[in-house]
Amino acid sequence: MLYNAYELQRSMLAGASALANFSAGLLNNPANPFAYFGGGPILASALEVFAHASAPRGKPEFGLTRTIIDGKPVEVHEDVVLRKPFGQLKHFVRDGVEGGPKLLIVAPMSGHYATLLRGTVERMLPVADVYITDWRDAKLVPLADGRFDLDDYVDYLIEFLATIGAEGDPRPHLLAVCQPSVPAYAATALMNADQHPNRPKTLTMMGGPVDTREAPTAVNTLATERPHSWFEQNVIATVPATYSGAGRRVYPGFLQLAGFMTMNLGNHMISHWEMFKHLVKGDDESAESTMSFYDEYRAVCDMTAEFYLQTIDIVFQSHALPKGEMLHRGRRVDPAAISDTAILAIEGERDDISGLGQTKAALTISTGLPAKMKKYHMAPNVGHYGIFNGSKWRTKIAPVVEDWIAKHA
Repeated sequence: MLYNAYELQRSMLAGASALANFSAGLLNNPANPFAYFGGGPILASALEVFAHASAPRGKPEFGLTRTIIDGKPVEVHEDVVLRKPFGQLKHFVRDGVEGGPKLLIVAPMSGHYATLLRGTVERMLPVADVYITDWRDAKLVPLADGRFDLDDYVDYLIEFLATIGAEGDPRPHLLAVCQPSVPAYAATALMNADQHPNRPKTLTMMGGPVDTREAPTAVNTLATERPHSWFEQNVIATVPATYSGAGRRVYPGFLQLAGFMTMNLGNHMISHWEMFKHLVKGDDESAESTMSFYDEYRAVCDMTAEFYLQTIDIVFQSHALPKGEMLHRGRRVDPAAISDTAILAIEGERDDISGLGQTKAALTISTGLPAKMKKYHMAPNVGHYGIFNGSKWRTKIAPVVEDWIAKHA
């Protein structure tokens, strides 16, 4: 019922958005005298903000077609190296450029598409041969393709690393942003224990919930103050018949987006008020910047119920990884098994999703790794999103990642 009610509301808002956009266009038309005086410009700006806020959104494009290497422009194109039911391995091929460290960027499976890391990929393209985990929207995966949980996530990462390592340097580098820090660490531990030929040379984790007992945030509190059964009964929904994944149990992306918007509701309201003022003044460039951010932020996808519920249990409630109790298909994930994958932990001073110390905990539990192969970096005055996107990521944080990869190449 929850998903069906949302679909009904979404359809109604889509129609209202189209009407508002059409009306804003009429009011802004140079042939319309109301475009120049009275309340016309103000009403048009208000309609434009509403149209943008209520418009339906699909999966965004990366749109990365060029990079600069050694001062010269290089064309870039996307290539899907491996397709799996719940995600694909995407390669950003730099035309005419060979060699360079292979880097797998692990995107979160947490309501947003991998394109949320567009800025991360763009910054690393000049210095690395970049791949990314491009996860699928669970509501589009037919039931016949089976289930997907945290164990499957770890399996996917191991298979992706093996695929990347099949050509050239057999040991890629691994960079996990936020939520995938736990499965990326687990995959690294398992591959080290097996002396897998494609185990990562380095593992960089940025703003990841490795040990949520450290400086718990509002997200952590929400996940721990209610029993596991509450999440199963209140946030899990069934995909309606209008999608190819009809009948699949999911944690809908629209619920997760609502949660994140509510956490910082005041900031989002101010952003839209500022966008309205920019439109009234005719400052389309400033308004476009805000619109572009929300186009990406509001593009959400579903995750499977089993993956979400298992993550709540293992990561946020039982703290299985830092306690040495995490299992992968019945086998214990041993942090001490990591012996030759250098680990870099990065945290933002103002991160309100993963608090200070949660990612750094990965260095503490890696007891089998020499001190020279561990590094911690705390980015001053940086929030969660700023760790992997924006000017501070490009100028302050990315160079740390570059140096770490180069040092252990």
